[in-house]
Amino acid sequence: MTDIAFKLVDRAEWELARLDGAYAGSDVDLEDGYIHMSSTAQLAETARRHYAGRGDLLLIEVDLTGLGEALKWEASRGGDLFPHLFAPLPVSAARSERALSVDEDGVMRFEDGVIGWG
Repeated sequence: MTDIAFKLVDRAEWELARLDGAYAGSDVDLEDGYIHMSSTAQLAETARRHYAGRGDLLLIEVDLTGLGEALKWEASRGGDLFPHLFAPLPVSAARSERALSVDEDGVMRFEDGVIGWG
């Protein structure tokens, strides 16, 4: 496992989380009962599968070290272990934020001009 993970979030949802101090999760997260995150190696495929055609997103780099027992690495796509957080994500756990969109082909396009990931 690693000490960092990534979460793609709607920019407006993250702005609300900043006010509250924690991110409760997307509609899918709330439905599943945990906050979905991805490792560095999993991020591009997550963007392609779940965010293609979406804009006004933020990529949040999450420091996992202080999340305690609420963080579980669980098997998902192809048996890969994904970080799942069974609690709200504290805004203070965000190491960085980068604005982006994901084009129709699932390619991440960052506002700073970087295209792709990895």
